[in-house]
Amino acid sequence: MDDFFKIFSLSLLSQTIRISIPYILAALGATVSELGGVVNIGLEGLILIGAFFSVIGNYYTNNPWLGLLFGVFGGVVFAWLHAYVSIKFRANQIISGIALNIMAVGVTKFFLKFIFHSSSNSSRISGITPINTPLSKIPLIGDIVSSPLIIITIVLIFAVYYTVYKTSFGLRLRSVGENPEAADTLGINVYKIRYIGVLVSGALAALGGVWLAYDQHQFTDGMSGGRGYIALAAMIFGKWDPLLATIASLLFGFAEAIQIQLQTMGINIPVQFIQMIPYALTIIVLALSLSKSQSPSADGIPYEKE
Repeated sequence: MDDFFKIFSLSLLSQTIRISIPYILAALGATVSELGGVVNIGLEGLILIGAFFSVIGNYYTNNPWLGLLFGVFGGVVFAWLHAYVSIKFRANQIISGIALNIMAVGVTKFFLKFIFHSSSNSSRISGITPINTPLSKIPLIGDIVSSPLIIITIVLIFAVYYTVYKTSFGLRLRSVGENPEAADTLGINVYKIRYIGVLVSGALAALGGVWLAYDQHQFTDGMSGGRGYIALAAMIFGKWDPLLATIASLLFGFAEAIQIQLQTMGINIPVQFIQMIPYALTIIVLALSLSKSQSPSADGIPYEKE
């Protein structure tokens, strides 16, 4: 019983928030892309690219904010590749996303060796300076208000929700994802809206990668670690809604935080079983939610203007 109370503490909640940030950002990106009708399996690669490019930008400029912008830019560029082949050439979006993931692994491995002369990790970089306020000393709340990236993430959650449901662009985005033919007859540029959705998806997922790199103060080969796929599961579990996807991301982050806590406590459970907790939860959640979830009607279906 004492071990139970040791696990569930403020430190666990704080850790949950920190772990959930890349899940939240990537899930928001996936939501925007799929509401517009384009499946983005490439989140895993976009997280990796965002992490790597942010480290490169930070390393050469010694400015973490410029590094952040460089990481987001890298994510947008790679997302454009996915958008181009999926929208322009109407390629299979699943295959395009998988190809993006494979390409991201190859690109980061090559330039990691070329620039840092290492096959495992980059040089150390400086992170973004925490904000020092009177609230910073309060447990849990202090962790949130002192981190600029956590604050940015919270703002983005509500910004994405507001944009999707309260603006004319959001209405066009959802109409393109539901019935692109009808949207086209109303004068909506289906291709343009879908491009924007995928590019926004790339920027958000890449920002999740920036968080990973800055949290560890370096880039590590393969550091995305399946987070892109878990973010997709969070989006599906959240029924393509930004707020629900955020809650689902926190659930997955909570599972991973428990996994870490269990390992540090030395509980007599095989470590392999502990490490599989987040991934087992992903499978269970998908199995329970796929039959009940309804994706946008035109999600994953290429559009050809007649």
